[in-house]
Amino acid sequence: MNTVFFHAQDVPLPLWTKTAENFIKKVLKTLGRANWEVSVLFCGNKYIKSLNRQYRNKDEATDVLSFPQGETAARTGRYLAGDIVVSLNALEENVRFFNVSADEELRRLLVHGILHLCGEDHATNKPEEPMLKRQEEILARLAGEQCTGE
Repeated sequence: MNTVFFHAQDVPLPLWTKTAENFIKKVLKTLGRANWEVSVLFCGNKYIKSLNRQYRNKDEATDVLSFPQGETAARTGRYLAGDIVVSLNALEENVRFFNVSADEELRRLLVHGILHLCGEDHATNKPEEPMLKRQEEILARLAGEQCTGE
């Protein structure tokens, strides 16, 4: 059984975390991942910018960051996949820029973060990148699933 933990930094913890947890578990099942532990941190642009600067040497806010841990806990046998950090400010900016619902954008960011925890990566944000193609395939496969309850 997969486990998801939610935390918030400088923003209130969203009310829809249970819906997001169910979505994340469906993504992990779709990817064939079992016994995973994933942590999701919601924050604002200021906090994610500090992480982006510290860990990626990019002095700018971003929408999602992933920090793979990638180890198995000896005592429990659970795979500690790592952390996904989502800026709720950037999410709202993306909603306006891409003209999509907050639910659709959050699903996209969570799938993106999970794929990074799986070890996938991309050099650009071009849609033909294999990881981004896979992201969109997963989103299409889970169409109709909700994240925010919208």
